[in-house]
Amino acid sequence: MNAGFQVKVVTAEQMRKIDRECATAGLPSSVLMENAGKAVAGEVRRIMGDIESQRVLVLAGPGNNGGDGMVAARYLHDWGAEVFLFLSGKRNADDPNLVLVRERGIACTEVNEEQDLGGLDEKLSSATAVIDALLGTGNTRPLGGVFKQALEKIKKAREERPSMHIFALDLPSGMNADSGAVDEATLFADNTITLGLPKVGLYCPSALEYTGNITIADIGIPPHLAGDVNIELIDTALAGPLLPRRPPGANKGTFGRVMVVAGSINYIGAAYLACSGAIRVGAGLVTLATPTSLQPILASKLTEVTYLPLPESEPGIISPGAAEALCRELDDYDVLLMGCGLGQSESLIEFVKSVLLDRNISVPNMVLDADALNTLANVPEWWRRLIGNAILTPHPGEMARLTGLSVEEVQADRLNIAGKYAREWGKTIVHKGGCTMVTMPDGRSAIYPVANPGLASAGTGDVLSGIIAGLAAQGLNDSDAAICGVYLGAEAGKMVREKLGDTGMIASDLLPVLPLAIKRLREDWREYKAGV
Repeated sequence: MNAGFQVKVVTAEQMRKIDRECATAGLPSSVLMENAGKAVAGEVRRIMGDIESQRVLVLAGPGNNGGDGMVAARYLHDWGAEVFLFLSGKRNADDPNLVLVRERGIACTEVNEEQDLGGLDEKLSSATAVIDALLGTGNTRPLGGVFKQALEKIKKAREERPSMHIFALDLPSGMNADSGAVDEATLFADNTITLGLPKVGLYCPSALEYTGNITIADIGIPPHLAGDVNIELIDTALAGPLLPRRPPGANKGTFGRVMVVAGSINYIGAAYLACSGAIRVGAGLVTLATPTSLQPILASKLTEVTYLPLPESEPGIISPGAAEALCRELDDYDVLLMGCGLGQSESLIEFVKSVLLDRNISVPNMVLDADALNTLANVPEWWRRLIGNAILTPHPGEMARLTGLSVEEVQADRLNIAGKYAREWGKTIVHKGGCTMVTMPDGRSAIYPVANPGLASAGTGDVLSGIIAGLAAQGLNDSDAAICGVYLGAEAGKMVREKLGDTGMIASDLLPVLPLAIKRLREDWREYKAGV
């Protein structure tokens, strides 16, 4: 994963450290502020278009975030926009950015806690865009006073005029840069223009409704200053070099063999989706081990896979005695995918335990999902008994069961919790949900930066598990298979969303699009390399 330039994701403290190192390297805050403000103004101009017809209200706070906002106001004014600057908090009269604003005659109102904000209503009534540059990464306290009042007025104005575009500078004011927790006064931005390096909090569940589209603005920070940051974005630069090669002289053995143990009487479709995900990303051979009575049903839909019908304890439920038959076959496979739609009957739980915990199975890699995870969650210190490499793919509820925490606790600190347990368990974790996260035993993490509500439907997790297993079968290690799999699954979802929208998208819609997602990634990666 060292080809190209990967985008690092930082905590507030890491960003402060990088800012200090920039100053030591000859890039003082004044230079970064100038770069930041110009980049923000440029992005506003790109999004709004015809800048000379825009009336832009800039809310600038007392810190560096407000300084960036004043620089943005100056550039927008110089490019022809009508700009109003609303300064919250006292600034020195000789503040260089304030001096330059006044030299241009930009309308500027300064307020403190005691002043009436009635003038803000007048400006909002005609504004086509608002830039929220009140507070940045340093704020961790609840919003109050003039900050809260100003944001509440903007919320009200937005309700009355939905066409008014809201930009957040670096992150929406009142959002915690690390946890993504938001204040009740925080605005719902249409666009967040984050500066230099994106902040972890932007991709947390609590933040996703507030950020809108996130743009990362280059402000001139040398990449090597983020060299020790261990969180990255899952993008073309990260996923592109991981795609398995497809040599012209290949045969099906070249691309690996996946054993999928899935399906039960109530969850037949999960087996279809998991197998199809593995096939569609290029696995050479996929075998489905499923209850004997379900095999004819699935064979009518899954014509490209082979089958290992397993003994049943009752119709559609795998028997504990099936473990022996399964394990005899595993020597011939590269990956075992287990758990999708198996159910939680007593006999099935015995079967899963027997395969995963009571035998030293020889399959090199495992992908464990759904009911395999639910079974492990009830076994004390299961990770000490689970031999070999494994990628775990829990959704929030499954992660809560594995850790003994509540779903709310897991979601409130998703990245840190997943990272802690990836290290403790020695397993790669794919924590599914909006902005899916991959955490690895060596302390690294990776985040897919876009949430797609269209993927919040039954079966999409089965497809993702199949994708990851199919990539692992082609030789990718656990972390690379997880990262590349998350990217391809999400990009396929994006392509379906572009065509159908995000309502009514179903898991099987992803399957025919997966090869196109791979094709697009190969093309984008070639273009990216050519431009580096």
